[in-house]
Amino acid sequence: MVTTFYAFCLFSALQLWLAVVRGTSEDSCYYYPLPDLPISPDTRTIPWGEPTITYPNGTTCCSSLDQVRSELDAINSQLLQLLSTRSAYVREATRFKATEESVNDPSRNQEVIQGAIDAAPSVYLPQVVAKMVFEGIINSSVLFEECIVSLGLLSMPAWNLD
Repeated sequence: MVTTFYAFCLFSALQLWLAVVRGTSEDSCYYYPLPDLPISPDTRTIPWGEPTITYPNGTTCCSSLDQVRSELDAINSQLLQLLSTRSAYVREATRFKATEESVNDPSRNQEVIQGAIDAAPSVYLPQVVAKMVFEGIINSSVLFEECIVSLGLLSMPAWNLD
């Protein structure tokens, strides 16, 4: 019984410390792990809240869901281009790896993922997004590298990075 009480006190203190460190509950959605939140039964009028994105000219986004989706589509195109460039460098890295076994470097993979998680708050990116995205990027890059090395595809035409 006493042990349960102490565990409860320790857990409560930890939650309080996290709340203080993380700031407001709004900010807590930007750190990993995400807080356990009940599903809200509230029905909101649409749109709810105020715009949170301000452009350099002082105007705000967004007045409609279509406008949000349009901006997301443009960002998705930029992400695809960045991922293509990253894949070119991943392929280039295979030139320095003698065997398929040398492709996967778990400590380097974890270093990259943790670096993204740690840097996320500085650019106001939710850590859970950084974690999940970089895990996907790293895991798929390892598969791509293994394919290149095992099939000897380095003779493929070079990427032209403009």
